[in-house]
Amino acid sequence: MKVVLGYSGGLDTSVIVPWLRENYGAEVICMAGDVGQQGGLDGLEEKALATGASAFFGEDLRHEFVADFVFPTLKIGAVYGRKYLLGTAMARPLLGKRQVEIARKVGADALAHGCTGKGNDQVRFELAYAAFAPDLKVIAPWREWDIRSREDALAYARARGIPLEGVDETKLYSRDENLWHISHEGGPLEDPAFEPEESMYLWTLAPELAPDTPEYVVVEFESGVPVKVNGEALSPAELLQTLNDLGSRHGVGRADLVENRLVGMKSRGVYETPGGTILYTALQDLESITIDRRAEALKDQMAKLWADMLYEGRWWTPEREALQAMSDVLSRNVTGSVKVKLYKGSCSVVSRTSPLSLYREDLASFGHAEAYDHADAAGFIRLFSLPVRAAAGLRQDADQAVQKLLQEVAELGAGS
Repeated sequence: MKVVLGYSGGLDTSVIVPWLRENYGAEVICMAGDVGQQGGLDGLEEKALATGASAFFGEDLRHEFVADFVFPTLKIGAVYGRKYLLGTAMARPLLGKRQVEIARKVGADALAHGCTGKGNDQVRFELAYAAFAPDLKVIAPWREWDIRSREDALAYARARGIPLEGVDETKLYSRDENLWHISHEGGPLEDPAFEPEESMYLWTLAPELAPDTPEYVVVEFESGVPVKVNGEALSPAELLQTLNDLGSRHGVGRADLVENRLVGMKSRGVYETPGGTILYTALQDLESITIDRRAEALKDQMAKLWADMLYEGRWWTPEREALQAMSDVLSRNVTGSVKVKLYKGSCSVVSRTSPLSLYREDLASFGHAEAYDHADAAGFIRLFSLPVRAAAGLRQDADQAVQKLLQEVAELGAGS
């Protein structure tokens, strides 16, 4: 059997390589994708081969990740659980698809991943596998093996002489990192009453330690897609990294939430998404002058559908394609620039401009406007209030009928 393993080089996937060889007699090919995590693909091939893999494929997916997954999610405005900007969820469909492509290239019989049986990622990866390789067997060691803890995995590795260089044997948190965010889960965070220690955060400076002087940044968008920062045209990955650096310096983009996992349980995660927070803040503000009320309401409805779709791993579906097509239409005129102030953890818009702005000062002004006659409002209100007035009239008729009936009863009583 030939198996392609989604490989990170961490403890779990390092252990999975020999486990697949021992329990399935498999030839193991490791695949890793660089979506902007610290270190990228450095040293992964050597580590994979040292643990028994027969081959390693390292893929630079940073541009595709930001351009084709991050920016469409940003454009539609999707947020899960009121706070989560979907950083981990966005990377999984891309990594799963590329893993399948490698499996086809090498003629593999199966796909394997290192996700636990309690998390969302197992669903996300396996839905990608199902979309592109329903014929291939899926092996999820965490749902099969006897290893139940980090200590068990370390013992397994030591017993087989698996190199553990770079593995922090004392780590408290489970983390996921890419160009969009870094997440922190597990350890003391499993108590929702626990306040995270400052040492946990790896990207953002504590807001109270951020510079005492605010910093301004101008982001330019074309049809809902960010294209420039402070007047400089940048590639998607470069633009996001630039904003990450700016936001991190000012403590922007921290989120602490208890979310509802797809598998049914609640879990706590702490996220750092500095560049993403700037982009969401700026884009939503630009929409306020470039799309109308009905379009904005429709877009908000679609954002919720997209967030659920992405969180649940249903990226490779007609649902996502349809939502994205609608988003592209509604964002067609979302072009312009937004100036944002970064200061001690806050990210606030101070100005916005667009060549396609629907805002007209002459209409918004309390003064006289040629295109708007205040007297016209009376007719509008009369028509707009018609259902309210009709209901009120019905109630009045009913009240009068009741009063009349009571009066007749009273008169009958007096006559007797």
